[in-house]
Amino acid sequence: MTNDLAGRTALVTGGGGSIGGACVRALAAAGAKVHVVDRDGPAAERVAAEVDGWAHVVDLADPAAVDTLPDTVDVLVNNAGLQHVAPLHEFPPQMFDLLQRVMVTAPFLLIRRCVPHMYARGWGRIVNISSAHGMRASAYKAGYVAAKHGLEGLSKVAALEGAPHGVTSNCVDPGYVRTPLVTNQITAQAALHGMSEDEVVERVLLSRTAIKRLVEPEQVAALVLWLCGDAAAPITGASLPIDGGWTAN
Repeated sequence: MTNDLAGRTALVTGGGGSIGGACVRALAAAGAKVHVVDRDGPAAERVAAEVDGWAHVVDLADPAAVDTLPDTVDVLVNNAGLQHVAPLHEFPPQMFDLLQRVMVTAPFLLIRRCVPHMYARGWGRIVNISSAHGMRASAYKAGYVAAKHGLEGLSKVAALEGAPHGVTSNCVDPGYVRTPLVTNQITAQAALHGMSEDEVVERVLLSRTAIKRLVEPEQVAALVLWLCGDAAAPITGASLPIDGGWTAN
């Protein structure tokens, strides 16, 4: 049982960020040639240069941008995402729409674009970076929770349709991951509440989580890589939490 991806081509959206970059590096280390997709050009180019891959600077909020991306892809990692926090009655409709376009419509268009190649080769791996919020809800996150629930459903449909063609589709559902967005929140909350940053992590962010540690981007990437390997071949249509037990509580 190996995770050997030699001869395979991968595409990772949000590949210039923390989780996306870790996924790019893990897939490349396993032998894949990787397309790094991000709207942040310098970040995409930096990560692509690290792995001798290809950088694509696009904004996935624009459906037409998907048509500029390659379709001869064996491994598709839908990772790009964003967040907005507001009560329902104050949630901007245009922001709600933006979250759906980036985290549901773009993955749909990418899957639609890439599966003909996967079907023709009789092998493919679709991994959707969802969230614990794809399984549970939190107040003030209507756009994000709705999008992640939509992504979970899309992934299951892709799993059912892809199974006869050797293509699997699964969701990876992280809890709080050590990314710049989260670490900045920790620093701000520590200053606001007069706590240490360790106290903020344990008592605020991870109050419902059994394991009081942030998930590392490399741990998410390792699970993504495992889903592309031989041992995970029978797994499809699944949602795998990597959340320290948050969704078990």
